[in-house]
Amino acid sequence: MAADPSGTSPDSSDSPADTTTDPTADTAAVTTANPTGGLGDRPDGFRSGFVSFVGRPNTGKSTLTNALVGEKIAITADQPETTRHPVRGIVHRPDAQVVVVDTPGLHRPRTLLGERLNDMVKETYSDVDVIGVCVPANEKIGPGDRWIVDAVRTVAPRTPLVGIVTKVDTVSKDRVGEQLLALHDLLGVDVVPVSAVDGIQTDVLLDVIVGLLPEGPKYYPDDHVTDDDTETRMAELIREAALGGLHDELPHSVAVQIDEMFDSPTRPGVLQVHAVIFVERDGQKAIIRGKGGRRLTRIVHDARREIIDLLDRNVYLDLRIKVAKNWQTDPKQLGRMGF
Repeated sequence: MAADPSGTSPDSSDSPADTTTDPTADTAAVTTANPTGGLGDRPDGFRSGFVSFVGRPNTGKSTLTNALVGEKIAITADQPETTRHPVRGIVHRPDAQVVVVDTPGLHRPRTLLGERLNDMVKETYSDVDVIGVCVPANEKIGPGDRWIVDAVRTVAPRTPLVGIVTKVDTVSKDRVGEQLLALHDLLGVDVVPVSAVDGIQTDVLLDVIVGLLPEGPKYYPDDHVTDDDTETRMAELIREAALGGLHDELPHSVAVQIDEMFDSPTRPGVLQVHAVIFVERDGQKAIIRGKGGRRLTRIVHDARREIIDLLDRNVYLDLRIKVAKNWQTDPKQLGRMGF
């Protein structure tokens, strides 16, 4: 549903569209039993557990997570290090429940934020049942990949691994074959080629993952696709819209927080969402706003459309831009932003 950018200011936008459903309840909270099958159910042979994808930034981990879950739960962007917190997506099958934990890419950190993201990733790896090592088909395996594999084996030496060659739709079959052999040589385990964009062999990958999971109960009701709360998902959708077209270091300086949201007192059926985009310098603020506020208007348009799809209701989205100087290296500011 497209938004009408007319009448917007550089700091806000209001172009509601008619819709009736109001899912204001937090659809991510797991607090009730599943009406079609109680939590903890364990049919004979049923498998369940947690899998996390590891790899360098921008290897397609979030896109793969979305493809397996069947809907968008993790934001994606052309820039590396887009994911900043573990996102759990739930895959439901008659024989298994797979919880896919999408994490930030493991990397050599340059800031305190990077260090904390790495710590978060390593903690996640130590808690999951299977780890998928992702390497894109269009890039040769290098020292960064070997560093990641060594780190994973140090943190989770007993956790089963599966190799995943992503983005096979971008190269020739011969190149895919070469990458499969190279990744098998690195890991010594099963390797699966996939394209999350085209849906190539994602079902095969899921079969391999399920085969490595232990027998266990359902952890989530059948109608749940993520345990992320609605407010977090909204903030991430705004950040995704803000990242579009950014280059160099600026994408890493962008953070988003939902300031408040409430039913409009004057416009029935409209949810008012007020959010803040944080950057680190005044010059970055000008880039996000764009000439005449046009870039910010586009961010509002794109983010509002995604939030409407998420909530299935009409939304008024107001965005403000604030400077939080050097927040990536400031422990107090990082804490306030949830890192």
